[in-house]
Amino acid sequence: MTEFMGELIGTMILIILGGGVIAGANLHATKAQGGGWVLITVAWGLGVAMGVYAVGNITGAHINPAVTLGLAAVGDFPWGKVPLYITAQTIGAFIGGTIVFFHYLPHWKDTEDPLAIKSVFCTDPAIRSPISNLVSEIIGTFVLVMGILFIGANKFTDGLNPIIVGLLIVAIGMSLGATTGYAINPARDLGPRIAHALLPIPGKGGSDWSYAWIPVVGPALGGIYGGLFYQAVFEGDAKVWFWIVSIIILAILFASAQKELRIAREA
Repeated sequence: MTEFMGELIGTMILIILGGGVIAGANLHATKAQGGGWVLITVAWGLGVAMGVYAVGNITGAHINPAVTLGLAAVGDFPWGKVPLYITAQTIGAFIGGTIVFFHYLPHWKDTEDPLAIKSVFCTDPAIRSPISNLVSEIIGTFVLVMGILFIGANKFTDGLNPIIVGLLIVAIGMSLGATTGYAINPARDLGPRIAHALLPIPGKGGSDWSYAWIPVVGPALGGIYGGLFYQAVFEGDAKVWFWIVSIIILAILFASAQKELRIAREA
């Protein structure tokens, strides 16, 4: 199997299981309807673990452009392969979202809420506030990439690493995911969002492209910064890009805090 096909299939598996649990919990008349946040976060963690098990020995199982960018930023992955990996991940996510559509075919027409339908494919914030939503995605992905590097620095019994990574995803979902739905993966959001836009889903509504940049840009920034931060703080190698991205992140945090505090004062 080629690296391109490996990343495509690994990401496809992630979205089949991750999008599938959201469909089960949110679509009408499924046996898992109303399953809730714990069900969703656990299944997403297991979905990541299965994707890693599937292609980890072929590609390293990034299955996430933010991970690819984070590893490339610290020199652990060649920049020349980044476009190949990201393209494969996005296509795999699109195919995964399409498979979920076919799996739940009888349930779309019975689901009256277009937001419930859209949630199967892509994320949506609990409170729409673009800069704060961007911050949430940055922080969640920062924790993800640093966590992956933490895990990689430890020795585990053969075959255990994917489960530990899956538990990291569960922890991020439970602790940080409730603000934006924790895309923490540009392909996870963009590929299925394209599927949502193209597929003939009854009663689906719009694909909310005005929000779509946040779960792409936020995870990309958070992933890169997670890698650079780990390299600077844990390995003592603070490169110039660490300081540049630190300034960008701090500016976003400051702008977000200013906006939310102003809104609170005016309320």
